[in-house]
Amino acid sequence: MCSGSVFDGRLPPKQLKMVQAWIEIHKEDLFVDWELAVNGDELFRIAPLQ
Repeated sequence: MCSGSVFDGRLPPKQLKMVQAWIEIHKEDLFVDWELAVNGDELFRIAPLQ
């Protein structure tokens, strides 16, 4: 499961919290896109934070 951790570099705390919130909101969409990617299929577009 994705934790929203930064692998390389860093994000300011406010932006990191926004990314983590986006991940939480779109967790199911991300899992679906992951499966599509693994199978070489086209991904669904996931809306950005507004």
